Amino acid sequence: MSVGKVGEVLTTDVNRIILPRMKSLYGRVCLLVLAGLSLLAGCGKEESTASTAAPVVRVGYFANMTHAQAVLGVASGDFPKAVSPARLETKIFNAGPSLVEAMLAGEIDIGYVGPGPAISGFTVSSGKGLRIISGAAANGVIIVARADAPIQSLADLAGKRIATPQIANTQDIAARHYVSSELKQSDLSGVMPIPNAEQASLMERSQIDAAWVPEPWGSRLIIESKARLIAEEKDLWPGGMFATTVVVATPQFIHEHPEIVARLLDSHRSWTAKLNAAPEAQLPLLKTALFGLTRKQLPAGTLEQAIKRVSFTDDALKDSLQTMAQWTHQLGFAKQAPKLEGLIDSRFALPVSTETKKVN
Repeated sequence: MSVGKVGEVLTTDVNRIILPRMKSLYGRVCLLVLAGLSLLAGCGKEESTASTAAPVVRVGYFANMTHAQAVLGVASGDFPKAVSPARLETKIFNAGPSLVEAMLAGEIDIGYVGPGPAISGFTVSSGKGLRIISGAAANGVIIVARADAPIQSLADLAGKRIATPQIANTQDIAARHYVSSELKQSDLSGVMPIPNAEQASLMERSQIDAAWVPEPWGSRLIIESKARLIAEEKDLWPGGMFATTVVVATPQFIHEHPEIVARLLDSHRSWTAKLNAAPEAQLPLLKTALFGLTRKQLPAGTLEQAIKRVSFTDDALKDSLQTMAQWTHQLGFAKQAPKLEGLIDSRFALPVSTETKKVN
């Protein structure tokens, strides 16, 4: 089969299979939420507020640079110690929509996720499914092009095949917004959801032209696939700063175990401070931990390049959340403009003593 034919088949499969599945995703999520709420309604007050046994704390996150506090907190043993005597269980996801679906299904208690899926989960559950309890990372998203693709700037993305990690994840929403609002394309079928780990091989086979991805996956494409850096997403945002990752938890877990949430966030903030004070010093453990999660050895220099593009912060950057909510509605992922009142649980907010690391 020719390269052009492969690309045509891949795009057709996205339109025929993936996008229709996405349209039904939120319907399934809503059913899961309703089922969960029905179970909660049948519980007595004592059952919903009391917990005598040490629980299992289920945490979800990604093998991304933008989830570094979780990757390092688990690998170092700090997170298990923080939740003790409870037992820590972890689950790795490729992108936000699948993590949020798992959270709404009652499969995880705390998660690291992008603002787009967090907002969608909050909206489809009528505010009952999750709360943002902290920020984690800002920026750290880049747009790269295949070495031989005729793409020198963002304007050249018009009509091209652009990979994103998962449909309706934060990078997917940003890419679709740019293609529709800035490039004025009504056909968004060229924005193709492809797992981060699979993008390099597709780029090398000329089946995608560009990728809109978080670190370290963007730097991996530059080093391993000789992709060309086109832009950093931060340059499209006012002030050059936007939320990439936030920490979320279910209201039920927050209500039943606020002390565990507080201790875990203390450990999270400690790692934020370390990443800001000496980011390069954290790279050996981070590299080992990422390999343990993915079983893929990153090319030399990938993490060193990637960490320079990420800002680590405990601030959820509320203004960028509002912008992401508007884009989610405009793109049809939310039937109504999301209302974010109550999304951020201020009980766990602290005066941010750790300043956000500034990125050039």
